[in-house]
Amino acid sequence: MKWITRQRPKIDRIACPWLIKRFVDAAAEFIYVPKEKVFEEAQKLDAIPYDIPGAEYSHYGEDCTFDYIVKKHGIKDDAVLQIALIVRGADTHRFDLAEQSAGLWAISAGLSVNYTDDYEQLDIGMKLYDALYSWAKYAKTEVHRWDHKR
Repeated sequence: MKWITRQRPKIDRIACPWLIKRFVDAAAEFIYVPKEKVFEEAQKLDAIPYDIPGAEYSHYGEDCTFDYIVKKHGIKDDAVLQIALIVRGADTHRFDLAEQSAGLWAISAGLSVNYTDDYEQLDIGMKLYDALYSWAKYAKTEVHRWDHKR
């Protein structure tokens, strides 16, 4: 499947490709275009538009596009559900939902500054979400602190 969204990705437009590649369609391709061309190019390329108003795969109420994909595709993985909360908090500026949300927003905004090529940013972002998944699956109870006694 081909998926298309607006250029200069941040939270959902990186998190959703990660989710799709890892849990929906490993062969998925992602396309970034100017906002005003998403639906036109989607028709030309037979691509599924996402994370843009008017698309099926978009925000609904308090939920972001990542949430929609989780529900639509019946993803039940506990680590993905934890990430969904973090992504929702970061993507909707509701940092109270998960303490990691503000950090995810900061990293995502920084990636957008550091990488002007959307596909290079997607490649780096996929690694970021792989790491977040590993944390949620295997290390979320781990605590890092410096207990130094003199």
